[in-house]
Amino acid sequence: MLKNVNPSRTNAWQNLRKHFADMEFVQMQKLFESNADRAEQMHINWGSLLLDYSKNKITTETIEYLVDLAKEVDLGYAIESMFCGKKINVTENRAVLHTALRDFSDDGSTIEVDGVDVLKEVRATRDKMKDFTEAVLNGSYVSSSGEKFTDIINIGIGGSDLGPKMVVEALVNYRNDLNIHYISNVDDDYLFATLRKLDPKKTLVLIVSKTFTTQETIANAHHIVKWLNLDKEALSQHLVGITANVPKAISFGVKESNIFPMWDYVGGRFSLWSSVGLSIALAIGYDNFEKLLKGAYEMDQHFRKTSFEQNIPVVLALLSIWYNNFYGYETEAVVPYSELLNKLPAHLQQMIMESNGKDKNREGYPVNYQTGTLIWGEVGVSAQHAFFQLFHQGTKVVPVDFIGFVKPFYNCEHNHDILMSNFFGQSEALLNGKRGEVFEEGEIEMLKNFRDFEGNKPSNTILVDKLTPESLGSLIALYEHKTFVQGIIWNIFSFDQFGVEYGKVLAKNIQNEIKTKNIANHDASTSFLLNYYLNK
Repeated sequence: MLKNVNPSRTNAWQNLRKHFADMEFVQMQKLFESNADRAEQMHINWGSLLLDYSKNKITTETIEYLVDLAKEVDLGYAIESMFCGKKINVTENRAVLHTALRDFSDDGSTIEVDGVDVLKEVRATRDKMKDFTEAVLNGSYVSSSGEKFTDIINIGIGGSDLGPKMVVEALVNYRNDLNIHYISNVDDDYLFATLRKLDPKKTLVLIVSKTFTTQETIANAHHIVKWLNLDKEALSQHLVGITANVPKAISFGVKESNIFPMWDYVGGRFSLWSSVGLSIALAIGYDNFEKLLKGAYEMDQHFRKTSFEQNIPVVLALLSIWYNNFYGYETEAVVPYSELLNKLPAHLQQMIMESNGKDKNREGYPVNYQTGTLIWGEVGVSAQHAFFQLFHQGTKVVPVDFIGFVKPFYNCEHNHDILMSNFFGQSEALLNGKRGEVFEEGEIEMLKNFRDFEGNKPSNTILVDKLTPESLGSLIALYEHKTFVQGIIWNIFSFDQFGVEYGKVLAKNIQNEIKTKNIANHDASTSFLLNYYLNK
């Protein structure tokens, strides 16, 4: 069991309140002017990753109070509880062990859940994934027509789609010849437009659903099975099930040897490291998939073993708490300066907002403080021509995580230097602002006020050597652990999602009403909209 500590009643929280009164109107520019060594003191260099958090509205005293808060809620105990397999997902009576999926320890240690050795189970599944991936790629596992597969369709939704899709797109430079297609939404226009481009004789279908009853996934699977147009035996050669419900998958037509497990101790938004990541392994090869896992494992070790002051996920989480709960900045932007990471903000939205969008504490009572930040973002430089105007001169303050890479994949540095000059220039502009511009003769003086902006806008800079499977694994794990730390400090359960599930129940009821054209009792707005839809 996690300890229930209301953070707002801790001594550290009271100290932070008093400290905030001194810090609220402090200008970061002044902090840099008064301390030439600020960047040297406020960065963490770990492996191939550098975090510079000096461009924040903090002093060393702020960090001390924030670290005190982490200690007072017993974050260290919570971290060990997660890694050791204690059932910290209390509302669902489950352990939280996505970290076990990328455990490469060789010390003979075990993690047991309900008498089962989790690590043994995980390693056996990795071996099965490796064998299957290599068989598909080398052509020893072929389609029912005896042809090598050219295309993979991954059918899943939420964590069974967002994470794998993000990784496959991010690691496009490590891709093989297999074409990977992700189907999540129950959108026939998109589904049939995708199928029209494919040859059913050369298409392998991955059906990803823990229960094998997820409505959107199974509805799409039925469509695709019909499109494959194969008899039962031939069909089984084209289907793979990734599920905890083996009988249901078999009855659907998946042969047992093509079923990969999903476990209760892994939430969907943390599942790309499991057999849910089979599409990743097929797209980039198993060896690269394992490098992704090992990169995450290295970040796990950093998170588990490093003091809070030098712990990247902990520091980022504490800064988020500082802005959300004291400054009242409710939103955070993630801006990767790599087109290949354009799906990262969407993945983080699910990971963070589905985890920490909770209004009850771990005792079931309403919280008396803000939880959960709004996460959004887009790729730089494109974002600069979209919403950065609000960052620089708007009335909202949005803390930003800038993510950039020192080296490009291809040795052509001209464009990369332009890209990175924008990366550095935008964070500098957010910090320093611009005042007192000198006008050329003939320019209108009144424009001066419109061209000035004050700066003092916070940001973190995450600089990675190169976008590789290993570094991407570390980066994703970093944000997973940041999310965990936030949940522990806010005294909430981060690993259930009952709010999402209720909407699904209502949707199923409404589907029957649409089918029968018999509208039940709803609020006036919903009734009006349903009648409009049915009678249009």
